Amino acid sequence: MALSPQKFREMVFQILYSKDVGNPTEDVMLELMMGELAVSKKNVRMANEKVQQVRDKMNEIDKQISSVSTSYDFDRIQTVTKNILRLGVFELFYDDAIPSKVAITEAMRIARKFGTPESATFVNAVLDNLYKSSIGQTVDLKSIENQNALLLQSEEQAKKAALEAIESNKNSTSPEDE
Repeated sequence: MALSPQKFREMVFQILYSKDVGNPTEDVMLELMMGELAVSKKNVRMANEKVQQVRDKMNEIDKQISSVSTSYDFDRIQTVTKNILRLGVFELFYDDAIPSKVAITEAMRIARKFGTPESATFVNAVLDNLYKSSIGQTVDLKSIENQNALLLQSEEQAKKAALEAIESNKNSTSPEDE
């Protein structure tokens, strides 16, 4: 059965993310992807090839992302979002087979699926501004700053909720439980 371009792109993202957080061997990724996603060895190998193409351009891609995300330090971008952006920038500027609008739309779809609503909006703002800049249109850095603020707010809310959950667990544990 043929793999849809969307599923293939998701697999590329998952391998790209995995290599960023743990750098598993190709054999481990092959087994994992074939088992979890029920895809062929050929599909996984093709995805690995595309991941390598992205990684070969990663320094350049990261600079492009940083150039429009000026109010939000690149290192603070969540790993999931960062790798979605990397794939999106690669498809936008280095993969001639993919139309620009498709690259942006697909990156947003992956961000909604694997990230947060805020990350999808942030991905859209970054990629849209990179695209506009590449064709000579005015870049709207204000929209990225607004999305940065939403990302920061979302991160702070998540931290607060996690701390409250930890505190709640501490308070609900009775001395007999220990």
